[in-house]
Amino acid sequence: MNEFTVLIYLVFFVALFAATFAYMFKMMTTTLQEFDKVSNPGNVKQNLHPEMRDVKSGESLLVFNPQQDDDDDDDEGDVIIVRK
Repeated sequence: MNEFTVLIYLVFFVALFAATFAYMFKMMTTTLQEFDKVSNPGNVKQNLHPEMRDVKSGESLLVFNPQQDDDDDDDEGDVIIVRK
């Protein structure tokens, strides 16, 4: 190999290394930003399911659980919606 081939190889190696470093830096930055959004729920706009938009905070929902064999209606296991 002559010196020109080694120089071309070195240039491509440095370019590939720089592109890899830039990609990893950008992906870690976006990943950390996503974790910050999850840990700070006040900054995130909640996406509600279309069927849950009309449900107010504090309303009790009917829940069907087929594993329970209780015949009495004592409101155990009801789900209450609390939105912050």
